[in-house]
Amino acid sequence: MAARFVAEKDSSGEGLRMLAVHAHPDDEASKGAAMMASYVAEGVDVMVATCTGGERGGIQNPAMVGDPHSTRDMAGARRLEMAAAVAALGIGHEWLGFVDSGLPEGDPIPELPFGCFARQPLERAAAPLVRLIRRFRPQVVVSYDENGGYPHPDHIMAHKVTVEAFYAAGDPDRYPGTGDAWEPTKLYYDLAFNPARFKALHFALEEAGIQSPYAERIAAWMEADTEGHQSPMGSHPATTQVDCGDFFEAREAALRAHATQVDPEGFFFAVSADMQRKIWPWEDYSLIESRVPAPLPENDLFAGLR
Repeated sequence: MAARFVAEKDSSGEGLRMLAVHAHPDDEASKGAAMMASYVAEGVDVMVATCTGGERGGIQNPAMVGDPHSTRDMAGARRLEMAAAVAALGIGHEWLGFVDSGLPEGDPIPELPFGCFARQPLERAAAPLVRLIRRFRPQVVVSYDENGGYPHPDHIMAHKVTVEAFYAAGDPDRYPGTGDAWEPTKLYYDLAFNPARFKALHFALEEAGIQSPYAERIAAWMEADTEGHQSPMGSHPATTQVDCGDFFEAREAALRAHATQVDPEGFFFAVSADMQRKIWPWEDYSLIESRVPAPLPENDLFAGLR
């Protein structure tokens, strides 16, 4: 088992607010869901902003192939799925209202569709998020790294608008008409694809005599492609581990809520919640900016704010 960050955190979340920015419905379930549920249980006000409606997502769950609703109206189906995931986690939610860019494939790579999220001018794309930050007033903002966590154009754009909004929301001269200035205190990047976590789970499965689904992923990190099929190894260190193992079942419920996108027999459920609690009971983050003293490592995204 990896060494854990041992400092205890204050369990009172009164007055604390977190905003997590995601590209599509289902990203909140696969990246940070247990962390968010754990903070909700402490009394923290947690909000997810979803940049796009996921309209161009295909059906990823074999059991849902031919489903009449999602075949006819993928956007509507994903809104219903998102509502179920929000209920499973106990979080708040806002749509930012942009159109899914899709994942371009082919040789050469085709242009992104006209009007999609990833083709928006940065200030136009960031304005709804600046407005939300100024209204919701989070101390902590969480999103993806420069590569988007994996190189999907909407994930990369979500990173760009989050960084833009984090620094702009506190400047009263920027984004006029979007509310009174509010300066968030801490910015984190999500490390859902932390190689150390996957390696720890991989070796634990092998020691238990269970076939690991992670061997191919670990090998592929060394040869990550540019079309978004494989996540490259992250370039930011894990500075912060949030102990949230008691909420892995909430994470699984949120994942299952996205029935068109998540196969309940697939990758996300390859290791039981009990084994994950024993091997890696955390979700991992990298602290990028803090306007309060933040000695590292941390075990709390609100360290220095309580």
